[in-house]
Amino acid sequence: MQVVIIAYVLPEPKSTGSGARMMELIHLFLAQGWSVHMASPAQATDYSEDLNVLGIKTSEIAVNSASFDDFIVKMNPNIVLFDRFVMEEQFGWRIAKHCPQAMRMLETIDLHCLREARHQQTKRTHAVALEPEKKDLYSDIAKREIAAIYRSDVSLLISDYEIEVLDKYFSVPSDILHLCPFMLRPLKTSMPSFSERKHFISIGNFRHAPNWDAVLWLKQEIWPLIRKQIPKAELHIYGAYAPPKATALHNAKEGFFIKGRAEDVHDVMQHARINLAPLRFGAGIKTKLADAMLTATPSVATSVGIEGMTGGMPWGGNVADDAQGFADAAVALYQDEEAWQQAQHRGTAILHALFEPSKNGRALLERIQWVVDHLQAHRQNNFTGQMLNHHHHRSTEFMSRWIEAKNKPAD
Repeated sequence: MQVVIIAYVLPEPKSTGSGARMMELIHLFLAQGWSVHMASPAQATDYSEDLNVLGIKTSEIAVNSASFDDFIVKMNPNIVLFDRFVMEEQFGWRIAKHCPQAMRMLETIDLHCLREARHQQTKRTHAVALEPEKKDLYSDIAKREIAAIYRSDVSLLISDYEIEVLDKYFSVPSDILHLCPFMLRPLKTSMPSFSERKHFISIGNFRHAPNWDAVLWLKQEIWPLIRKQIPKAELHIYGAYAPPKATALHNAKEGFFIKGRAEDVHDVMQHARINLAPLRFGAGIKTKLADAMLTATPSVATSVGIEGMTGGMPWGGNVADDAQGFADAAVALYQDEEAWQQAQHRGTAILHALFEPSKNGRALLERIQWVVDHLQAHRQNNFTGQMLNHHHHRSTEFMSRWIEAKNKPAD
């Protein structure tokens, strides 16, 4: 197989959950002996993964430019993977036109429309947002994202709850969706015990709105309640791209430490006793909670935080959706060694049941192979997708050509 990944940004697995997810897929494809090429309008950063080490070539592509047509024809891929719906919007019509035989797969990362709907709800209520309200969910982002899902041959969803949302609110047929949770490989080192650990940790990319909201909720309401009960406790907050407004929250006297980027997430996580994830909104699966389970670190999280991560099994920690309840749950778990060890075991059970890499990887590969082998029949069963492709491709093509012509230098 020849796979071309059209990436929104080049993956930064040490900075973002989306980067870690993309590297999971890349390693899965490479393990099959498939050829992988990554193309992106974005340039590499100091924290981008060095794909050359893996034998993956990269190309910088331009939006609204016919140069992409020449690129994709030369690549002639079997599979094109779009990294988020905005890449399908921009390049999907060109691939459908010049490489119609290529299977088009969308990696949603998480449902952006769901995350945004919950964000709007939290702004109004200042509370954890669970069931989305239609007035927030049926947004312009939803119209774009759901259309991209329909236009794609298969869309990858990381959370079973998101598949429920697509069915309940948008009637997306299941045969164009595939649930593919994280593929988490257990760490080979032994983890520190209860007595060898101390303090609390919270982690997340500061550019991600749910993470920033969680930091503010910790600072303003939750941490003072924890500190009141455990006066010498410290909270160490890690995250890439910490802005000045975040570093300004650092206060050693309050035990509130903004640490910035973690060079090794698993190293800092395994030395903390409790992971705090007070997420009031969001979507998808939370990498910070997966990393906590990998390092046998119990987590206190909200209902939104653990969504799609339990499979109906008991959570590896405590769950609370208000500030006082969250603080009390964190303190109780921090001080009770037996409860802490039970939470560890529950987290390990979840890892084995939901995030086993060979099982999840095998299911995805089988789905891809079936769609590749039955591509035309598969597309014929998705009339809504055909309809959206027809209208989107014509309008997007002419808009893109207009922009391309406008950008040409005058004679």
